[in-house]
Amino acid sequence: MTTPQYEEPRYEDHRVQQGFAGGTTIAAAILLLTGGIIGLLQGISAVAKDDLFVVGPQYVYKMDITSWGWIHIVVSIVAIGIAIGMFTGAAWARIAAIIVAALSIILNFLWLPYYPWWSVLVIAIDLVIIWAVATWRTA
Repeated sequence: MTTPQYEEPRYEDHRVQQGFAGGTTIAAAILLLTGGIIGLLQGISAVAKDDLFVVGPQYVYKMDITSWGWIHIVVSIVAIGIAIGMFTGAAWARIAAIIVAALSIILNFLWLPYYPWWSVLVIAIDLVIIWAVATWRTA
């Protein structure tokens, strides 16, 4: 009985995989940029008009809405910078995108009582970003 031989992927297969991975990464950069811009607007609205958001009285992670707004603004500006780095193909941006998306998941979990449906949506988008960036393989 012969042992099966490992077969190198054909050049055409490799190009298709890299094209798909590159497209996925561009999509992740677009999602990160969009999430960053929307998070920035959300933070600005929390700072400018903190009575816009309503929270129940029994929340464990209670914090001033203005403070949450500034946290959203800072994380969003970092996310926008990382998305721009991903568009340029910077290697550091891939690692930073995973870190900032994970931070955004935590931040939006804590933001749940203020804006629950939006927080769940952003958490789902951040999971897609992490998946897209983590599965991209460079040549």
